[in-house]
Amino acid sequence: MPEDISEHRKNSKVSEGGRPIEVTCAIIEKNGWILAAQRGPGMTMPFKWEFPGGKINPGETAEDCIIREINEELGVEIQIKTTLQQSTHSYPDLHVRLHPFVCRITNGRIAPKEHRAVQWTTHDHLPGLQWAEADVAVVKSYLEYCIGKQGL
Repeated sequence: MPEDISEHRKNSKVSEGGRPIEVTCAIIEKNGWILAAQRGPGMTMPFKWEFPGGKINPGETAEDCIIREINEELGVEIQIKTTLQQSTHSYPDLHVRLHPFVCRITNGRIAPKEHRAVQWTTHDHLPGLQWAEADVAVVKSYLEYCIGKQGL
């Protein structure tokens, strides 16, 4: 299985040369609901919520990565609707740059392979979840995107 952000967090690897590790994440929308994934008990940051995704492989685009990762992690095919602003986060032993994508499922039924749980939630409930620290900025960016999309 390709190494992803979960593996990096689990194994506490340090970024090479001080450069951030490039990671994608998917904000999957369905009829006004958003998918959140809960980390398992054996992972670092157990039981924290995150948007699923993973590490970009050498020679792979961020777009190809998120499509691959979601298929591997959740067993579904997705279509990218839009990209959000990249964000960076430094953990004590890891520096990541997140490439968030707003997506929709085009084929398949969700079958989580590495997360403890997944749940559909509303925009209003996103801030109330206990997010992995790197995903907090993505939640904020996504909610700002939603407000702009509504023209408020």
